[in-house]
Amino acid sequence: MAINLGDNEREAAWRKEVREFIEKEAPAALRAGSEGGGEGGLFARMGAIKEWRDKLAAKGWIAPAWPKKYGGADMSVVEQFIMNEEFAEAGLPANVGGFGVMMIGPTLIEHGTEEQKEEHLGKILRGEVIWCQGYSEPGAGSDLASLQTRAVRDGDDYVINGQKIWTTGAQFADWMYMLVRTDPDAPKHRGITYLLVDMKSPGITVRPLTTLAGTQTFNEVFFEDVRVPVKNRVGEENRGWYVGTTTLDFERSSIGSAVGIRKQLEGLMRQAKQGKEAKFHSDSVRREFADRWIEAEVAKMLSYRVVSMQAAGKIPNYEASMCKLFTSELSQRIANLSMHLYGMYGNIRNRASMGYMQAVSATIAGGTTEVQKNIIATRGLGLPRG
Repeated sequence: MAINLGDNEREAAWRKEVREFIEKEAPAALRAGSEGGGEGGLFARMGAIKEWRDKLAAKGWIAPAWPKKYGGADMSVVEQFIMNEEFAEAGLPANVGGFGVMMIGPTLIEHGTEEQKEEHLGKILRGEVIWCQGYSEPGAGSDLASLQTRAVRDGDDYVINGQKIWTTGAQFADWMYMLVRTDPDAPKHRGITYLLVDMKSPGITVRPLTTLAGTQTFNEVFFEDVRVPVKNRVGEENRGWYVGTTTLDFERSSIGSAVGIRKQLEGLMRQAKQGKEAKFHSDSVRREFADRWIEAEVAKMLSYRVVSMQAAGKIPNYEASMCKLFTSELSQRIANLSMHLYGMYGNIRNRASMGYMQAVSATIAGGTTEVQKNIIATRGLGLPRG
């Protein structure tokens, strides 16, 4: 049976509208080819991002898939996918609302109280708050359910003590959504509660961590007798693991990474064509480019599979893990290709070396390679748990 990967008439018209909007409104500092890419670069370009966010907000495109009653555009999955694809093609950030729009907002729509939705959703859409994610801990990264940060009920509050690590953007954040252990005697996937924490609360200390690439994207966050109102709990006490996995499902199903990887590869190809050194035009380098290009197309097809399932009302699970695993490992292979192109010059602090160092975290952030493989094996292939 033939599969049509093209747009129908309505989708083509929508794609044209998005492209015209980008051409007219996108800030130059955010377009493809501008300096300062990557996650750390986005934090450094807050002014341009705010300008872009304001323009998207005027169109109702900040949270396109949210229901209109919560301030979204009520777009279909396919419409949102096309918009994100075109933004990625232009090198523009689609998710200018950060974790607020991408993760905690949809989680609150699914699991939050009406009071929580009223307090937080509007501020997320208006860009008034920045959110960070308090999941990983020094002893609970890949095995997140082993987290030990404690929250003890004290009247109308929880009192939190513990530490989180690898917390992206915590130094900028106004709020954190986090997982804490409220029942230390329960099995590890139980006894966990999901809380919303004001980062200005007394007892919170944020310490930036400097990465291999010299950026301060990640942080350690320490909690010492931090009081959080019980009304800030999302879902039931001791059932936060199931709320938290909803958030993770939103994290692992995006077209942007697949298109971004191909754009990165195209940039490398332009450099290779312009280079005069023999190694830039060797057969081995050409073969490596061909392999990476094919893999970039595979990554796009995996993303298409995820969005097709979402459009059909299905929830991607191991399929989203396949997409995440493949694209994160591919980004590292492309970083290796960049270093091969530059040879010994790649050891100098330039774009190639920076990209290579930044790519190290690709198979860790958002769920490690080992975690993704376990999900694919058990939920996708039906293999027994080891």
